[in-house]
Amino acid sequence: MAEFKPDFAWLRQRPLCFLAFGFGSGLAPKAPGTFGTLPALPMAYVLNMLGITGWWLALLCGVLFVWGIRICNHAENELGIQDYGGIVWDEIVAMLLVLAFVPFAWQWWLAAFVVFRLFDALKPWPIKWFDARVHGGFGIMLDDLIAALMSLLVLNFVHWAV
Repeated sequence: MAEFKPDFAWLRQRPLCFLAFGFGSGLAPKAPGTFGTLPALPMAYVLNMLGITGWWLALLCGVLFVWGIRICNHAENELGIQDYGGIVWDEIVAMLLVLAFVPFAWQWWLAAFVVFRLFDALKPWPIKWFDARVHGGFGIMLDDLIAALMSLLVLNFVHWAV
């Protein structure tokens, strides 16, 4: 039996899965986490233009995190696969959080993207520890939140040093 691969038609029939898959970006055949992080950039740009930055954006990320637990848990149940790579709502929310606290300049946004993707992909301690022990929607969201916080530590240190 062939492994099930969700497609855009499958997502259209499941609105929560559409969100979980980052509006379809999580369907990328290679590096879905990287492609799934990309929607956060235009979202953060629009929010920034609307004046939603810093702690206001962080507060919005808190709401999106809580919703994300349900969204990711639902997608996991629909797929029947734990922490499926195409579920990228966690990457979007975490990237938005990182962008909330870096300067609004393309160089900083590029650095934020690269640093966050490195932490998310390599999963150094404590990210890997939580990823292995906390499951379901909360687990999916939690390891990316930790990656975002670690990214912010690095980026703020660089900002301070520069």
